[in-house]
Amino acid sequence: MFVEPMATFDPQVIRQDFPILHQSIHRNRPLIYFDNAASTQRPNSVIEAMAECYRHDYSNVHRGIHTLSERMTVRFEQARQQVQRFLGARHSHEIIFTSGTTGAINLVAHSFGAGLQAGDEIVLSLMEHHSNIVPWQQLAARQGIVLRWVGLRDDGTLDLEQFQATLNSRTRLVAITMVSNVLGVINPIQQLCQWSHAAGAVVMVDAAQAAPHMPMNVAELGCDFLAFSGHKMLGPTGIGVLYGREELLDTLPPFLGGGSMIDIVEQAGFKPAGLPAKFEAGTPPIVEAIGLSAAIDYLEKLGLEQIDAHERHLARRCIAGLSAIPGIRILGATTGERIGVVSFVADGVNSQDWARFLDFRGIATRAGHHCAMPLHQSLGLANSVRASFYLYNTIEEVEQFLATLPDVLDRLR
Repeated sequence: MFVEPMATFDPQVIRQDFPILHQSIHRNRPLIYFDNAASTQRPNSVIEAMAECYRHDYSNVHRGIHTLSERMTVRFEQARQQVQRFLGARHSHEIIFTSGTTGAINLVAHSFGAGLQAGDEIVLSLMEHHSNIVPWQQLAARQGIVLRWVGLRDDGTLDLEQFQATLNSRTRLVAITMVSNVLGVINPIQQLCQWSHAAGAVVMVDAAQAAPHMPMNVAELGCDFLAFSGHKMLGPTGIGVLYGREELLDTLPPFLGGGSMIDIVEQAGFKPAGLPAKFEAGTPPIVEAIGLSAAIDYLEKLGLEQIDAHERHLARRCIAGLSAIPGIRILGATTGERIGVVSFVADGVNSQDWARFLDFRGIATRAGHHCAMPLHQSLGLANSVRASFYLYNTIEEVEQFLATLPDVLDRLR
């Protein structure tokens, strides 16, 4: 069911739905949470939906004919249908519940990868998260697959000319992020899919940093696989989604074996179940699916377009403020298409020290390589500080963050 977005977007009102934000730390400093690219907080509606499920409806799904099992199965499959609508997929059985983006990408690496031959090529970019690098490196080591890397322009955007030049008759898969979790840049997925398909390649999209922040439609994007995680979009940990085109999923072997993913098991072997059960071995993340459904309800009520516009506003102000502080270097483009993720470094200052001092001031950021070591290495860096914004962050919090930085920088130097 389509949810009409709110007429007005007011983060001060939205914050009232998030109990964890109403606390103080370190000498009574109000918490400012700028670590949303790592994981977001949950509104009361998500917390209560999961608690209500445990109180009244919980049972295993698909396996029982008693009331609780039937009731829970209906709710679980309704959550799948909601994800289908959220992504614009043709069929609900194209939606596979996984443990997260990492689990979804590993599923594709094992199942789709099983059909690849030595010498086949997979194209990656230097801005990928480790979850969209390591599974392909493992596949390459197992089967002799060749990994081809596409670099970045000076402004941190994908080198589109190199991307096109890298595609060839041996390219079997392109694994690409929709949004960089370090640079915040948005890749032109629709165009990349068109080029990849023209070369005969399948496209796997990592949408972990995109699904929480902007509307998307897999049919319009033209991708073959797409993955995202619940915990980065107000939902619980332990659940993610893999979208796959029905025609592809039907041809792939199961990733995990066990209960639920079978049609028939005999001593001589087994016959896998149809979609989506074929890829959902064992007890699925039942209550987590209910939590994800409630999170999508919340996001659709606010409106993804409004969320995106709000975060970009915060990012623009943050970038302008950081640019005015001598010695700070912002990673990636400071203009253009980007979400509310801003990473930066300062000469002679360790990112861990940055984050520790900011935490003492009540500001939660992320320090390190952000599971993107190849990207940092390409920039000549070991790590960086990342501030990432979400729908409940305010311009006042960004101003306080910016006002705090010069003093912290002086102390660290």
